[in-house]
Amino acid sequence: MKLISFAAADNVVRPGALVEDKVVDLTAAGYADALAAIRAGLSVIDPAKSYPTDKRAEVTLHAPINNPPRIFAIGLNYREHAIETGLAFPKVPVIFFKLQSAIIGAGAAIVIPKETQEPDYEVELAVVIGKGGFRIQAEDWRAHVYGYTIVNDVSARDVQFASSQWSMAKSFPTFCPIGPAIVTADEIADLHRLAISLSIDGETLQKSSTSELIFPVPQLIEYISAITPLEPGDVISTGTPSGVGMGRTPKRWLRAGETVTARIEGLGELVNPVLAEQRL
Repeated sequence: MKLISFAAADNVVRPGALVEDKVVDLTAAGYADALAAIRAGLSVIDPAKSYPTDKRAEVTLHAPINNPPRIFAIGLNYREHAIETGLAFPKVPVIFFKLQSAIIGAGAAIVIPKETQEPDYEVELAVVIGKGGFRIQAEDWRAHVYGYTIVNDVSARDVQFASSQWSMAKSFPTFCPIGPAIVTADEIADLHRLAISLSIDGETLQKSSTSELIFPVPQLIEYISAITPLEPGDVISTGTPSGVGMGRTPKRWLRAGETVTARIEGLGELVNPVLAEQRL
């Protein structure tokens, strides 16, 4: 199933399921939002029930989940990305947070704020937790995953490296595009063999496979849950492959007027235009 959040003509954001060219309204099944559906473990639409539907072309997609309890993000988790940054492979996962207030959905604009001259892009596979737990063993990881989606970990590099802490530089408003849907775990046969890429205006800048993760998802779940209990709806954004703007010569930053497309095999495309903040 593809879990989404959408708005129809009334502009009310509702949870839904994307079924071919139709959007199924899940509020009719008693779900207030996507997080409620995740907590309930909803992964199939009951064909015996009649739900309100809209045509996909007639609704606006929002971030599939806009209120995750936490967004854990992993740094330096692809071998070639660590190499391009000139840093050693980490011995344990490098974890920071992105703030919920940075979330936007597919089609919404990434807005470059006046505080940065070095806005960067990072396509990432994100895991959405379904069943929470404390000290989850790596071999039990599948029982705790609801599904997967795409995150663009937009980063203000000059702000990031002015400090030893990364979270604020990655949490400006609009710096967490996520979507277009959360694909339930049953639809992805091998999470660690997915093609992942990012292009800007048709030029491919990142291209890799999730097989290149230094710390695969089972290890990430085990490590994080050994420190803090995971909760339903938590998002773990697993890191980016090589090809980011910071690692290029010359460096290649996001520019107003561009369109960024992040792709992951089986999860679709997350497309966002780029705008500059309006300055008075």
